[in-house]
Amino acid sequence: MLLSWLAMKMMDPMMDEAMTKMMTEDYSDNPFLLVTVAEKLTPRAAIEAAIRAETGKELARPLGSPNVLSPWNKILLNPRQLFQLPTESTGQISTKTVIGPHAKKPLVLDLPVMITGMSYGGSLSLPMKIALAKGAALAGTSTNTGESAVTPEERDAAKFLIGQYHRGGWLSGQEQLSQLDAIEIQLGQGAWGGAVETSVTERKDEHLKHTWQLENGKSATIYSRMPGKQSTQDYIKMVNSMKSQYDVPVGVKIAGTDFIEYELAVIAQTKADYIVIDGAEGGTSSSPPTLQDDIGLPTLYTLVRTVNWLTANDLRDRFSIIIAGGMSTPGHFLKALALGADAVYIGTIALMAAMQAQAVKVLPQAPPSQLALYGGRMTDKLDIDKAARSLANFLISCTAEMKLAAQALGKQALNELGPADLVTVDKDLAEFIGIRYAGQIRRPRPSQTDACQQTEHQQQPPLQ
Repeated sequence: MLLSWLAMKMMDPMMDEAMTKMMTEDYSDNPFLLVTVAEKLTPRAAIEAAIRAETGKELARPLGSPNVLSPWNKILLNPRQLFQLPTESTGQISTKTVIGPHAKKPLVLDLPVMITGMSYGGSLSLPMKIALAKGAALAGTSTNTGESAVTPEERDAAKFLIGQYHRGGWLSGQEQLSQLDAIEIQLGQGAWGGAVETSVTERKDEHLKHTWQLENGKSATIYSRMPGKQSTQDYIKMVNSMKSQYDVPVGVKIAGTDFIEYELAVIAQTKADYIVIDGAEGGTSSSPPTLQDDIGLPTLYTLVRTVNWLTANDLRDRFSIIIAGGMSTPGHFLKALALGADAVYIGTIALMAAMQAQAVKVLPQAPPSQLALYGGRMTDKLDIDKAARSLANFLISCTAEMKLAAQALGKQALNELGPADLVTVDKDLAEFIGIRYAGQIRRPRPSQTDACQQTEHQQQPPLQ
């Protein structure tokens, strides 16, 4: 009590002086100016300006943009109760997901939520990659190498491993590609504004050098184009060549942009099995804020336009669609499925779930990302098995909630969801997506009207 009293007495003169300055001084010498500047610039802009001023280099912000423009919260699911009955039991509801059903060896998963591409070395530490693979395996879904090569550790831990044939070239050749359950040709990424050149400059240990087959002193560069590819036709031939060599599903990943229909028209000329569309709200380990905040198309708009174009061109059944970028809840996943996605990729939220209770190991001295990122100062503190179980629990919990929602909607399987299961409170959004606007009254069907009239007639009292 004495210490508290002394502290308050010491603070009184300071507060009095500050209040006097704020109430009497001109703005140029008034501490309240900091408040008005923060309102104008936002704290994020001010801090990022300070970091730029310190380093003189482009920033590398982890985990993606705070600029979320996909209005998932304005879309709601439509339950049934009387005119159609809910599904009797959640045990009847299938969550089985098939990617590339026309491939010789389709990828069959227990749920439509997959771990997105986050690379060992370029993004995450090896312990975190192993944890993600183990957690995904426990839940019956896939993990993804990201822009890295296949490591024995990740391959052994994963039940289903998707590998990215990417613009850095570290995952290539028969030895690597033959280990995969699906091949993903990575031509762009939402959080990187599409496809740009970048060098992985962090210190690389001997294990990573061996994995990437890097000689001492050799740079690790991800190029804006696939090396040696000079035209659209070169890309089409590359995809078709990959498809002819492997029985597993072969997909193409691109970032969502306002040119999405033009990009899809090129992919449609290939024999790919699936398409990954990465919305601008996707995360990454480190990309410049400008590429995250100011380039690309929000995830929801990307998905709707992709499905609409494929449907209009009678191509929807040819390609599985995986949507990525900023989705984090079972509600997001369900709405994406109803809009036409076959599955969703998650990244940042998967890391948060995996680190869960272990975040206290580094807080408050460091952010939890230091447990997960390659080059993080505290990656040795990660309990791999605990992280795997936490991720699996998250995925199992999401699946359980998705099944409950599907039960309320009267569905037997998650892949039965469609636009008729959605409604929005936004009139413009309803027109764009092609779903009902909640302010529009439904008219009873003729059969329902007849049934109501018959019921009313039966309930009339007898004539006196």
